[in-house]
Amino acid sequence: MNKKLYVSNLAFTMDDGTLEGIFAEVGSVVSAKVITDFRSGRSKGFGFVEMSSDGEAQDAIKKLNGSEIMGRTISVAEARPQEPRENRGGGGGGGGGGYRGNSSSSSRGGEYRGGSDRYSRDR
Repeated sequence: MNKKLYVSNLAFTMDDGTLEGIFAEVGSVVSAKVITDFRSGRSKGFGFVEMSSDGEAQDAIKKLNGSEIMGRTISVAEARPQEPRENRGGGGGGGGGGYRGNSSSSSRGGEYRGGSDRYSRDR
């Protein structure tokens, strides 16, 4: 059965292929993924490697945990199962109302289309 490992303190220039190559020297790698920032695409400094067996995963931990890779001392441990995420509200599109800055619809330069008179632009 495959065993997933958590690898931290990776160099920010590390990519999936390099990570896979490092662990392939120890055993059979099923997958290797460096986690990146959504906006910048830059590595977050950690990743996951899936080894093909528990024995190979344990070998990888023994041989690579605490080793220096690309100038950084990496940590390798068994990955914990991902916890379910809470529904944080939000999502699904955006708000409503708000200031409309379409000057062609009004001589005032726009109008407020919100829910309360207390924020009206007509004051």
